[in-house]
Amino acid sequence: MIDFKIDNPTVLHFGKDVINKLGKVVSKYGKKVLFVYGKGSIKSNGIYDSVMEQLQNIQADITEFGGIKANPIVEDVNDAVELGREKDVDVIVAVGGGSVIDSAKIISITIPLEASAWRVMIQMAKPEKAIPVISVLTLAATGTEMNQFAVLQSDQAKKKLGIGYKQMYPKHSFLNPEFTYTVPKNYTAYGIVDLIAHAMENYFGKGEATLSDRFVFAVIKEAVEYGPQLLNNLQDYGLREKIMYASTNALNGLTMYGRESGEWGVHDMGHVISVLFDTPHGATLSVVYPAWLKHHKEKISDRITELGKAVFDVDNADETISKLEAFFRSIESPVRLQEAGITENDRNELEATMIKNKVNGMHHKLEREDVEKIIDLMYAD
Repeated sequence: MIDFKIDNPTVLHFGKDVINKLGKVVSKYGKKVLFVYGKGSIKSNGIYDSVMEQLQNIQADITEFGGIKANPIVEDVNDAVELGREKDVDVIVAVGGGSVIDSAKIISITIPLEASAWRVMIQMAKPEKAIPVISVLTLAATGTEMNQFAVLQSDQAKKKLGIGYKQMYPKHSFLNPEFTYTVPKNYTAYGIVDLIAHAMENYFGKGEATLSDRFVFAVIKEAVEYGPQLLNNLQDYGLREKIMYASTNALNGLTMYGRESGEWGVHDMGHVISVLFDTPHGATLSVVYPAWLKHHKEKISDRITELGKAVFDVDNADETISKLEAFFRSIESPVRLQEAGITENDRNELEATMIKNKVNGMHHKLEREDVEKIIDLMYAD
């Protein structure tokens, strides 16, 4: 293992009644609140009312910004930044899944910079401080509720980029598994794929860290065992809490400590699919990961086999990949581009954009030939 430091400043509140503490926590940071959320589902399932009650109880001055997309775009973030500056907000309350919370994080570091959000994303402007973010999670998937990372896309640039700064950790995150009851079956499945992919991106990174490997195996086994059960009973609290807790631990540092880097090539390729075709993030990962593993099989056969033994009780790389692909199919997440509605007619645009965007991993580097072969595998019968 390499030397490492554990410093995760997010306070996590987990359970049925944690929302009752929201107002008191927010009041520690100020009264002028920018309330950020998505397309409005929180207004139909009662979450909006619960949050508003908490904010009204502290007599907060509330400015709302709704409409964040599932694949968040820079224009919405810039609009929210301008509103936050105009209202001189003290704190941001983000209620939603990864897209909303990621957007709030970028809003939080962009407001003090007097820069545009995209300049922040391309690292032409770097934050020194941030407006505090309080998150209320409504979708178990990305782990953003307990990390410093965020992604944002520019349709004009045809890029979806990720950044991470210490200032972007949420100050507090509130996780009530009941708040995920109304997430539909397909997006629940995509969240399960996402948490598995996060664990594997760290596992296939650079460096040896055996205990972190075991954390990876435990997180994935939790998803593989309980994910299908959840999809057959979407309002089972015990199953919702298992998947929610697993998704948080997949990307809060637990699976990474002791390594030199993660991998992230699969996410890089998946982001291109999302930005071109508006494909749900998790659905891109279930397409790319089996193809990525098949392409790298000879080089990292032992590593893939170790994962397969621990998670699927199989003893070779081929069976491991087959079991993973079968699992994704069993939860009805696509494993080929055609299943995601991306046809052979789209191949040239997909390949050209991946090459232009220089998709790559942090540990297993991708040349143009590698990208072309992985795309072939994503289309293969």
